[in-house]
Amino acid sequence: MTVIPSKNGADHRGRSLQSTKVVNVLRYGAYGDGRHDDTKALSKAWAAACSSSHPGIVLIPKGKKFLTKHVTFSGPCKSNMKLMIEGTLVAPPKRSYWIEDTIRHWVLFLNVRDLTVTGGGTIDGNGKIWWQRSCKVNSKLPCRPAPTALTFYSCTNLKVDNLELLNSQQIHMSVERCTDVRVSRLLITAPSTSPNTDGIHIAHSKDVKVYNCAIKTGDDCMSIEDGTKNLHVKNIVCGPGHGISIGSLGDRNSEAQVTNITINGVRLHGTTNGARIKTWQGGRGYAKNIVFQNIIMDNVWNPIIIDQNYCDSTTPCNKEKSAVEVSNVLFKNIRGTSASRDAIKLSCNRSVPCHGIALHNVKLTLKRGNGNAKSTCQNAKWRTLGTVMPQPCHLKN
Repeated sequence: MTVIPSKNGADHRGRSLQSTKVVNVLRYGAYGDGRHDDTKALSKAWAAACSSSHPGIVLIPKGKKFLTKHVTFSGPCKSNMKLMIEGTLVAPPKRSYWIEDTIRHWVLFLNVRDLTVTGGGTIDGNGKIWWQRSCKVNSKLPCRPAPTALTFYSCTNLKVDNLELLNSQQIHMSVERCTDVRVSRLLITAPSTSPNTDGIHIAHSKDVKVYNCAIKTGDDCMSIEDGTKNLHVKNIVCGPGHGISIGSLGDRNSEAQVTNITINGVRLHGTTNGARIKTWQGGRGYAKNIVFQNIIMDNVWNPIIIDQNYCDSTTPCNKEKSAVEVSNVLFKNIRGTSASRDAIKLSCNRSVPCHGIALHNVKLTLKRGNGNAKSTCQNAKWRTLGTVMPQPCHLKN
């Protein structure tokens, strides 16, 4: 184990060396020049810290760029782990560096308990080479998988804090099958034209908190999918992007379960959607007990939208009788401007209508043009509290 002491007998963050081991990737053969492959050095440093009986810190030092191909940081480890990213991790500049077996993930944390990833550094996905070959950019090209920049799979007591995620190949960060998660102070940035570059993706995870993040991407700032339970989101700035989305749920006639979601204190700027729930026809299950509150919209298309007829396909989707049930949804203290005349859209399924939808103190006006914003509803059962503008439409069956 490589230990980096300071003169006063503490590590470089002031912790006692009796209880913490600091592993610098440079001591394991990393170049840090952004040109040589540092993947093996990172893996060796992780293995050394993970096998220690003392809490370990793997240090990615400041002022260095570490070219990294696919890498998996696996647990379980013998003690608490921290990856201190002070410098930059950068993905390879060519697709030829990737193999099919690992093309879905760039940096993967697997089955790690008591993990912290922090440091104020940058994770650069070098995504332009992937976006140019996306079928969403060029419909003549085949649709092929691309890596998620940062994936946490089956991790418990996870903290991700104070990082910049830049130009991911596809999704920037994915939290899957994790429990007890805290995500904070992330700056996530990609061009508005970059396809499928969701900011934070959460699925099959419970007891998650996300707060104090700024997200600017070409897709959902946050996508909340099947299996998410007890999620609290607070103080998020979103835009450009596709807004805060629950879903899509129920694709390929699957069953989805999403419950106890609170989105609180969000500012959206120029996004294609605001507070959104989207489900495919033919799905099953539920999305319930959901709160969107204290949200400011600025020039947002579709500020409030529930869409049980979502279809992200090059061919028309078949009409189905079954649907993911959407219920007990509160939109509260939402104000600002809509880029579209339909500021509120409730497009629900005839067989499984949305119900328990509440609008409380909502004021949305048109950003430009004459006239007032309006709402459209289909197969939705709702009620209003306080002042609601635009006035809700009548129930249509």
